[in-house]
Amino acid sequence: MIVRSRPHLFELFFIIKGSIVLRIMPLLVFVATLSAAVVSVYTFRPDWLPKFDGGPFALLGITLSIFLAFRNNACYERWWEARKIWGEFVLTCRSLGRLSVVLDEPGGAISSQRQSLLKYGIAYAHALLIQLRPASSSFKLQAMLPEALYQTVRTSRNPPEVILRAMQQLLVEALRNQKIEVIQFQMLDELLQRLALAQASCERIQNTPIPFGYTLLLHRTAYTFCFLLPFCFANTLGWATPFVTALAAYTLFGLDALGNELEEPFSLGANALPINALTDMIEIDLKEALRESDIPPSPLPKDFVLM
Repeated sequence: MIVRSRPHLFELFFIIKGSIVLRIMPLLVFVATLSAAVVSVYTFRPDWLPKFDGGPFALLGITLSIFLAFRNNACYERWWEARKIWGEFVLTCRSLGRLSVVLDEPGGAISSQRQSLLKYGIAYAHALLIQLRPASSSFKLQAMLPEALYQTVRTSRNPPEVILRAMQQLLVEALRNQKIEVIQFQMLDELLQRLALAQASCERIQNTPIPFGYTLLLHRTAYTFCFLLPFCFANTLGWATPFVTALAAYTLFGLDALGNELEEPFSLGANALPINALTDMIEIDLKEALRESDIPPSPLPKDFVLM
Protein backbone atom coordinates (compact mmCIF):
# COMPACT_ATOMS: atom_id res chain seq x y z
CA MET A 1 0.00 0.00 0.00
CA ILE A 2 1.30 3.44 -0.91
CA VAL A 3 1.88 5.60 2.17
CA ARG A 4 2.79 9.19 1.36
CA SER A 5 1.45 12.71 1.67
CA ARG A 6 -0.66 14.17 -1.11
CA PRO A 7 1.74 15.38 -3.84
CA HIS A 8 1.93 18.97 -5.02
CA LEU A 9 0.93 19.94 -8.54
CA PHE A 10 4.50 19.77 -9.85
CA GLU A 11 5.20 16.42 -8.17
CA LEU A 12 1.98 14.96 -9.51
CA PHE A 13 3.39 14.44 -13.00
CA PHE A 14 6.67 12.84 -11.93
CA ILE A 15 5.60 10.24 -9.34
CA ILE A 16 6.43 6.70 -10.45
CA LYS A 17 6.16 4.64 -7.25
CA GLY A 18 2.60 3.35 -6.96
CA SER A 19 1.71 4.50 -10.46
CA ILE A 20 0.76 2.07 -13.21
CA VAL A 21 2.66 4.01 -15.89
CA LEU A 22 5.52 1.52 -16.12
CA ARG A 23 3.12 -1.41 -16.54
CA ILE A 24 1.25 0.15 -19.45
CA MET A 25 4.16 2.05 -21.03
CA PRO A 26 4.67 -0.49 -23.87
CA LEU A 27 1.00 -0.15 -24.80
CA LEU A 28 1.22 3.66 -24.75
CA VAL A 29 4.29 3.60 -26.98
CA PHE A 30 2.55 1.24 -29.40
CA VAL A 31 -0.58 3.43 -29.60
CA ALA A 32 1.50 6.59 -30.12
CA THR A 33 3.62 4.87 -32.81
CA LEU A 34 0.52 3.54 -34.55
CA SER A 35 -1.00 7.03 -34.44
CA ALA A 36 2.11 8.56 -35.98
CA ALA A 37 2.05 5.96 -38.75
CA VAL A 38 -1.63 6.63 -39.48
CA VAL A 39 -1.08 10.40 -39.57
CA SER A 40 1.84 9.89 -41.96
CA VAL A 41 -0.34 7.88 -44.30
CA TYR A 42 -3.12 10.45 -44.22
CA THR A 43 -0.60 13.25 -44.80
CA PHE A 44 1.56 11.77 -47.58
CA ARG A 45 -0.73 9.10 -49.07
CA PRO A 46 -4.30 10.26 -48.33
CA ASP A 47 -5.78 7.87 -50.91
CA TRP A 48 -4.49 4.77 -49.10
CA LEU A 49 -6.95 4.90 -46.19
CA PRO A 50 -10.62 5.89 -46.01
CA LYS A 51 -11.76 8.70 -43.71
CA PHE A 52 -13.72 7.81 -40.57
CA ASP A 53 -16.35 9.73 -38.66
CA GLY A 54 -15.56 10.25 -34.94
CA GLY A 55 -19.20 10.05 -33.76
CA PRO A 56 -19.37 6.26 -33.29
CA PHE A 57 -16.01 6.28 -31.51
CA ALA A 58 -17.24 8.88 -29.04
CA LEU A 59 -20.30 6.75 -28.27
CA LEU A 60 -18.12 3.67 -27.83
CA GLY A 61 -15.79 5.63 -25.54
CA ILE A 62 -18.66 6.64 -23.26
CA THR A 63 -19.88 3.04 -23.07
CA LEU A 64 -16.38 1.77 -22.36
CA SER A 65 -15.87 4.35 -19.59
CA ILE A 66 -19.06 3.22 -17.85
CA PHE A 67 -18.01 -0.41 -18.22
CA LEU A 68 -14.59 0.36 -16.73
CA ALA A 69 -16.21 2.19 -13.82
CA PHE A 70 -18.37 -0.82 -12.99
CA ARG A 71 -15.40 -3.19 -13.06
CA ASN A 72 -13.16 -0.90 -11.00
CA ASN A 73 -15.91 -0.51 -8.41
CA ALA A 74 -16.16 -4.30 -8.18
CA CYS A 75 -12.36 -4.58 -7.79
CA TYR A 76 -12.28 -1.86 -5.14
CA GLU A 77 -15.06 -3.62 -3.23
CA ARG A 78 -12.86 -6.72 -3.06
CA TRP A 79 -9.92 -4.63 -1.84
CA TRP A 80 -11.97 -2.80 0.78
CA GLU A 81 -13.68 -5.98 2.00
CA ALA A 82 -10.27 -7.59 2.48
CA ARG A 83 -9.13 -4.56 4.47
CA LYS A 84 -12.21 -4.78 6.71
CA ILE A 85 -11.59 -8.49 7.26
CA TRP A 86 -8.02 -7.84 8.36
CA GLY A 87 -9.19 -5.01 10.58
CA GLU A 88 -11.53 -7.46 12.34
CA PHE A 89 -8.70 -9.98 12.46
CA VAL A 90 -6.40 -7.52 14.27
CA LEU A 91 -9.22 -6.62 16.67
CA THR A 92 -9.89 -10.29 17.45
CA CYS A 93 -6.22 -10.95 18.19
CA ARG A 94 -6.08 -7.97 20.53
CA SER A 95 -9.24 -9.19 22.28
CA LEU A 96 -7.63 -12.59 22.66
CA GLY A 97 -4.64 -10.94 24.31
CA ARG A 98 -6.92 -9.17 26.81
CA LEU A 99 -9.45 -11.90 27.58
CA SER A 100 -6.85 -14.64 27.90
CA VAL A 101 -5.85 -13.06 31.22
CA VAL A 102 -8.37 -15.46 32.80
CA LEU A 103 -5.78 -18.19 32.24
CA ASP A 104 -3.20 -16.46 34.46
CA GLU A 105 -2.26 -17.63 37.90
CA PRO A 106 -4.10 -16.13 40.92
CA GLY A 107 -1.13 -13.93 41.77
CA GLY A 108 -1.11 -12.36 38.30
CA ALA A 109 1.79 -14.40 36.91
CA ILE A 110 1.39 -15.38 33.27
CA SER A 111 0.51 -19.05 33.06
CA SER A 112 2.04 -21.46 30.60
CA GLN A 113 -1.40 -21.99 29.02
CA ARG A 114 -1.81 -18.30 28.27
CA GLN A 115 1.75 -18.02 26.99
CA SER A 116 1.20 -20.93 24.62
CA LEU A 117 -2.20 -19.63 23.52
CA LEU A 118 -0.90 -16.19 22.56
CA LYS A 119 2.22 -17.56 20.90
CA TYR A 120 -0.02 -19.83 18.88
CA GLY A 121 -2.05 -16.73 18.02
CA ILE A 122 1.07 -15.02 16.66
CA ALA A 123 1.94 -18.16 14.70
CA TYR A 124 -1.63 -18.31 13.37
CA ALA A 125 -1.35 -14.77 11.99
CA HIS A 126 1.95 -15.58 10.29
CA ALA A 127 0.58 -18.85 8.92
CA LEU A 128 -2.39 -17.01 7.41
CA LEU A 129 0.00 -14.44 5.94
CA ILE A 130 2.07 -17.21 4.33
CA GLN A 131 -1.08 -18.82 2.93
CA LEU A 132 -2.25 -15.56 1.36
CA ARG A 133 1.20 -14.32 0.35
CA PRO A 134 3.46 -17.39 -0.16
CA ALA A 135 6.58 -15.25 -0.61
CA SER A 136 6.51 -14.44 3.12
CA SER A 137 9.05 -16.05 5.44
CA SER A 138 8.08 -18.94 7.72
CA PHE A 139 10.91 -18.73 10.26
CA LYS A 140 8.65 -17.12 12.89
CA LEU A 141 6.39 -20.16 12.89
CA GLN A 142 9.22 -22.35 14.11
CA ALA A 143 10.08 -19.86 16.85
CA MET A 144 6.51 -19.75 18.17
CA LEU A 145 5.52 -23.42 17.97
CA PRO A 146 6.74 -26.63 19.63
CA GLU A 147 8.79 -28.79 17.28
CA ALA A 148 6.13 -31.49 16.94
CA LEU A 149 3.41 -28.98 16.15
CA TYR A 150 5.68 -27.12 13.75
CA GLN A 151 6.37 -30.29 11.78
CA THR A 152 2.64 -30.95 11.54
CA VAL A 153 2.04 -27.40 10.38
CA ARG A 154 4.84 -27.58 7.84
CA THR A 155 3.39 -30.67 6.16
CA SER A 156 -0.26 -29.61 6.32
CA ARG A 157 -2.24 -28.26 3.39
CA ASN A 158 -3.97 -25.84 5.74
CA PRO A 159 -1.38 -24.68 8.32
CA PRO A 160 -3.59 -22.02 9.99
CA GLU A 161 -6.28 -24.61 10.72
CA VAL A 162 -3.73 -26.89 12.41
CA ILE A 163 -2.66 -24.05 14.71
CA LEU A 164 -6.27 -23.13 15.42
CA ARG A 165 -7.00 -26.71 16.48
CA ALA A 166 -4.02 -26.56 18.81
CA MET A 167 -5.38 -23.34 20.33
CA GLN A 168 -8.79 -25.00 20.75
CA GLN A 169 -7.15 -27.95 22.49
CA LEU A 170 -5.46 -25.60 24.96
CA LEU A 171 -8.81 -24.11 25.91
CA VAL A 172 -10.44 -27.53 26.25
CA GLU A 173 -7.66 -28.73 28.56
CA ALA A 174 -7.95 -25.55 30.65
CA LEU A 175 -11.70 -26.16 31.00
CA ARG A 176 -11.22 -29.82 31.94
CA ASN A 177 -8.58 -28.89 34.51
CA GLN A 178 -10.96 -26.24 35.89
CA LYS A 179 -8.55 -23.42 35.09
CA ILE A 180 -11.45 -21.49 33.55
CA GLU A 181 -15.23 -21.54 33.87
CA VAL A 182 -17.62 -22.50 31.11
CA ILE A 183 -18.57 -18.89 30.39
CA GLN A 184 -14.89 -17.95 30.10
CA PHE A 185 -14.32 -20.88 27.77
CA GLN A 186 -17.22 -19.72 25.60
CA MET A 187 -15.83 -16.18 25.41
CA LEU A 188 -12.41 -17.40 24.30
CA ASP A 189 -13.89 -19.97 21.96
CA GLU A 190 -15.93 -17.22 20.28
CA LEU A 191 -12.67 -15.42 19.49
CA LEU A 192 -11.27 -18.56 17.89
CA GLN A 193 -14.40 -18.82 15.75
CA ARG A 194 -13.88 -15.25 14.60
CA LEU A 195 -10.29 -16.09 13.66
CA ALA A 196 -11.54 -19.01 11.59
CA LEU A 197 -14.13 -16.74 9.96
CA ALA A 198 -11.43 -14.24 8.99
CA GLN A 199 -9.40 -17.01 7.38
CA ALA A 200 -12.38 -18.34 5.44
CA SER A 201 -13.29 -14.84 4.26
CA CYS A 202 -9.74 -14.21 3.01
CA GLU A 203 -9.75 -17.56 1.20
CA ARG A 204 -13.06 -16.65 -0.44
CA ILE A 205 -11.58 -13.42 -1.83
CA GLN A 206 -8.34 -15.05 -2.90
CA ASN A 207 -9.94 -18.06 -4.60
CA THR A 208 -12.88 -16.30 -6.27
CA PRO A 209 -11.69 -13.78 -8.86
CA ILE A 210 -13.95 -11.57 -10.93
CA PRO A 211 -15.49 -13.76 -13.70
CA PHE A 212 -13.02 -14.18 -16.52
CA GLY A 213 -15.56 -13.51 -19.26
CA TYR A 214 -16.31 -10.11 -17.72
CA THR A 215 -12.64 -9.16 -17.69
CA LEU A 216 -12.00 -10.59 -21.17
CA LEU A 217 -14.82 -8.54 -22.69
CA LEU A 218 -13.46 -5.36 -21.14
CA HIS A 219 -9.90 -6.04 -22.31
CA ARG A 220 -10.99 -6.73 -25.88
CA THR A 221 -13.14 -3.61 -26.03
CA ALA A 222 -10.46 -1.34 -24.54
CA TYR A 223 -7.72 -2.63 -26.85
CA THR A 224 -9.92 -2.39 -29.94
CA PHE A 225 -11.00 1.14 -29.06
CA CYS A 226 -7.47 2.42 -28.45
CA PHE A 227 -6.05 0.78 -31.58
CA LEU A 228 -8.80 2.25 -33.80
CA LEU A 229 -8.71 5.69 -32.21
CA PRO A 230 -5.89 7.05 -34.45
CA PHE A 231 -8.01 6.46 -37.56
CA CYS A 232 -10.72 8.65 -36.04
CA PHE A 233 -8.55 11.62 -35.03
CA ALA A 234 -5.90 11.66 -37.76
CA ASN A 235 -7.96 13.80 -40.17
CA THR A 236 -8.95 16.42 -37.61
CA LEU A 237 -5.98 16.62 -35.20
CA GLY A 238 -3.10 15.94 -37.55
CA TRP A 239 0.24 15.50 -35.81
CA ALA A 240 -1.38 16.11 -32.42
CA THR A 241 -3.06 12.69 -32.78
CA PRO A 242 -0.23 10.63 -31.16
CA PHE A 243 -0.41 12.78 -28.01
CA VAL A 244 -4.21 12.69 -27.77
CA THR A 245 -4.49 8.96 -28.42
CA ALA A 246 -1.68 8.19 -25.95
CA LEU A 247 -3.50 10.27 -23.33
CA ALA A 248 -6.76 8.42 -23.98
CA ALA A 249 -4.93 5.09 -23.87
CA TYR A 250 -3.27 6.08 -20.60
CA THR A 251 -6.69 6.66 -19.03
CA LEU A 252 -8.28 3.46 -20.29
CA PHE A 253 -5.31 1.11 -19.91
CA GLY A 254 -4.45 2.73 -16.57
CA LEU A 255 -7.90 2.13 -15.13
CA ASP A 256 -7.77 -1.42 -16.41
CA ALA A 257 -4.34 -2.07 -14.85
CA LEU A 258 -5.36 -0.45 -11.57
CA GLY A 259 -8.43 -2.66 -11.44
CA ASN A 260 -6.20 -5.71 -11.91
CA GLU A 261 -4.12 -4.67 -8.87
CA LEU A 262 -7.15 -4.00 -6.68
CA GLU A 263 -8.69 -7.32 -7.70
CA GLU A 264 -5.84 -9.11 -5.88
CA PRO A 265 -5.56 -7.37 -2.49
CA PHE A 266 -3.12 -9.97 -1.11
CA SER A 267 -0.59 -9.75 -3.95
CA LEU A 268 2.84 -8.13 -3.79
CA GLY A 269 1.78 -5.12 -5.84
CA ALA A 270 2.42 -1.60 -4.60
CA ASN A 271 -1.33 -1.01 -4.14
CA ALA A 272 -1.99 -4.30 -2.34
CA LEU A 273 -2.97 -4.47 1.33
CA PRO A 274 -0.15 -4.19 3.93
CA ILE A 275 -0.88 -7.58 5.49
CA ASN A 276 2.80 -8.08 6.39
CA ALA A 277 2.65 -4.90 8.49
CA LEU A 278 -0.68 -5.91 10.04
CA THR A 279 0.76 -9.30 10.99
CA ASP A 280 3.72 -7.59 12.62
CA MET A 281 1.31 -5.36 14.57
CA ILE A 282 -0.51 -8.47 15.83
CA GLU A 283 2.81 -9.91 16.96
CA ILE A 284 3.67 -6.68 18.78
CA ASP A 285 0.30 -6.52 20.54
CA LEU A 286 0.34 -10.13 21.72
CA LYS A 287 3.96 -9.98 22.86
CA GLU A 288 3.16 -6.86 24.85
CA ALA A 289 0.24 -8.74 26.41
CA LEU A 290 2.75 -11.40 27.48
CA ARG A 291 5.03 -8.66 28.86
CA GLU A 292 7.93 -9.85 26.73
CA SER A 293 10.97 -7.71 26.09
CA ASP A 294 11.98 -8.82 22.56
CA ILE A 295 9.22 -6.87 20.82
CA PRO A 296 9.91 -6.13 17.14
CA PRO A 297 9.82 -2.52 15.92
CA SER A 298 6.68 -1.09 14.39
CA PRO A 299 6.51 -1.64 10.61
CA LEU A 300 7.42 1.37 8.49
CA PRO A 301 6.99 2.01 4.77
CA LYS A 302 9.98 1.53 2.50
CA ASP A 303 10.17 3.83 -0.49
CA PHE A 304 6.60 4.92 0.32
CA VAL A 305 5.36 1.30 0.17
CA LEU A 306 4.02 -0.52 3.23
CA MET A 307 3.71 -4.25 2.66
